[in-house]
Amino acid sequence: MVEKNLHLRLICYGFFLLLSFRPRVTKAQTPIFVGSNCQNTTQQPLSSVYQTNLERMLRWVSSDASTGKGYNYKSIGNNSPVYGLYECRGDVGRYFCQFCVSTAAKEAPHRCTNRASAMVWYDFCILRYSNENFFGTVLTNRSWHSLGDKNISNKEDIQKGDDFLRSLIRKATKGTTNQLFYMDVFNLSSTERRYGLVQCTRDLTNEGCRQCLETILAQVAKCCEHKLGWMIWTGSCFIKYDDHMFYQKSSVAEPNLQLVTPKQGGNNRSKILTISFSVTGSITVLCLSVYWCRNRTRKDGLITRAIRLSSYHNIQTEDTLNPDLPTIPLITILQSTDKFSEVSKLGEGGFGPVYKGILPDGRQIAVKRLSKFSGQGSEEFNNEVMFIAKLQHRNLVRLLACCLEENEKILVYEYLPNKSLDFHLFDNERKKHFDWKLRLSIINGIARGILYLHEDSRLKVIHRDLKASNVLLDPEMNPKISDFGLARTFEKGQNQANTKRVMGTYGYMAPEYAMEGLFSVKSDVFSFGVLVLEIICGRKNSGFYLSEHGQTLLLYAWRIWCERKCLQMMDPTLEKSFVGSEVERCIQIGLLCVQEDAKDRPTMSDVVVMLASDAMALPEPKHPPFSVGRTTLEDFSTPKSSKNLSINDATTSITIPR
Repeated sequence: MVEKNLHLRLICYGFFLLLSFRPRVTKAQTPIFVGSNCQNTTQQPLSSVYQTNLERMLRWVSSDASTGKGYNYKSIGNNSPVYGLYECRGDVGRYFCQFCVSTAAKEAPHRCTNRASAMVWYDFCILRYSNENFFGTVLTNRSWHSLGDKNISNKEDIQKGDDFLRSLIRKATKGTTNQLFYMDVFNLSSTERRYGLVQCTRDLTNEGCRQCLETILAQVAKCCEHKLGWMIWTGSCFIKYDDHMFYQKSSVAEPNLQLVTPKQGGNNRSKILTISFSVTGSITVLCLSVYWCRNRTRKDGLITRAIRLSSYHNIQTEDTLNPDLPTIPLITILQSTDKFSEVSKLGEGGFGPVYKGILPDGRQIAVKRLSKFSGQGSEEFNNEVMFIAKLQHRNLVRLLACCLEENEKILVYEYLPNKSLDFHLFDNERKKHFDWKLRLSIINGIARGILYLHEDSRLKVIHRDLKASNVLLDPEMNPKISDFGLARTFEKGQNQANTKRVMGTYGYMAPEYAMEGLFSVKSDVFSFGVLVLEIICGRKNSGFYLSEHGQTLLLYAWRIWCERKCLQMMDPTLEKSFVGSEVERCIQIGLLCVQEDAKDRPTMSDVVVMLASDAMALPEPKHPPFSVGRTTLEDFSTPKSSKNLSINDATTSITIPR
């Protein structure tokens, strides 16, 4: 029996290794700017409403590109609306698509300064926005092209290329799915190949796409047919043609690989046979692994029985396990962590201990092992499995897999070597390396991560435990929000919920949640505001009243705000790197987020816009809630003379669009 179980585990282990195999890919290069067109619009100051809508649009395209769809279009704003569209090349992966679109969104307003309409092209994406609705309109009245440096003189070569591209157009525009993209390769001779790609923006119909592509193909004879490595495009479609594979990923099979040269033919056949046998063998192992693993689960019922018979509750069974989350064999976990040795232990929290592990392919992982004595941890485990596997954002920690074997409940995360924000921020020596530029970058990253949770993810998620120790830092010091054990989701149209079981961290909890159990997106906004003030000050909110200031960090920030002495609260280690206006603006944003009344706090979409725009006048903050301290709230109320006072001496407040 032992031998049989060992055999089954080895098969499942092999199955995991097969799944974890990834081919090596080169690091994505910086997107290459191709061109821009300001669409003949007059350069003039944009209205404040349109400028705000445009900023929201540019932020939306950057965020939406992370979903992996590869394209989208929408309008933003009822008054002075902005119509926006982004489109990534069909062969480009999600992360590089987001990188390209974010670059375009950042640079477009500078390339078309004070223009209401703009188009910018990069080698892997296009971004377009306008004050007029252009969705579904075929744009062919102006086109652009780039040429390679190789010449073609053979008429047969030219004709074959034309026929090939026409076939791509037919394939891209047939059917009912509006694919509007196709790429392929053909053998020009035994030694030469030609590669082509056609694509339209997916606001067009099949017929509109065909019309656009055929129109620009007809222009090839004038500009490009005697050249190789050319591309021609309009704002609605483009064609690329070359003699080498320019695809970012090979989703098109190479035809007749054995025809490179007669000498190489035998070697290539051998390679193909080897690959074929390898793939066939892998599929066989895969099928056997699935069969044996399922058979073992159904026969022995280890996972289901462990869940049903244990004292834990709300844990997913085999039938309800999140399909987005892979499982990993316990034997792999044990080997990667040296059987949960003390040497591998990174720390311990309410959930249970966390270990560092190394997978057989060399990847480093963080392993959270649910403590068998933690009833709270069981619910947290369920939340992590439910939420994080469905959430993918550069500012959220990645959950890679889980394990539910032999009464173990384990979560496997990406390993982040730079630990958590509090590890650096609240240490007198380590925080010296946190200059203002890095702190501002961390503030922006946390804001984008929370915005994704609240508005842009598949689920509307309230984190409920945002704090410095739950912000991890990757090798480039980018912040990643972690620990979703207390997170809750909202249904469509739901804005607030109530709980009798208030759980979180003192010093970060919004007053309505701490006292009444009411939580909403504004609860997370409050926690974010505390984080912002902590990052600027380099001190913890909790325990701040024990210092020489005799009050909480929030009340201290409020007092010096009213006294127009904001820079007094800045961490002294920032003296050589800070930008005064940016520090003051972030303090004002932090105070807006920690206002006592939740209705007064901005949404995270408002916050991201405020952080991105230096010119936008900000509303006046109202007082934060009073909490533990030696001073009453009235001692720090706003003086009558400073009711309409702001740091930049501007007395005008704005209503931020929702």
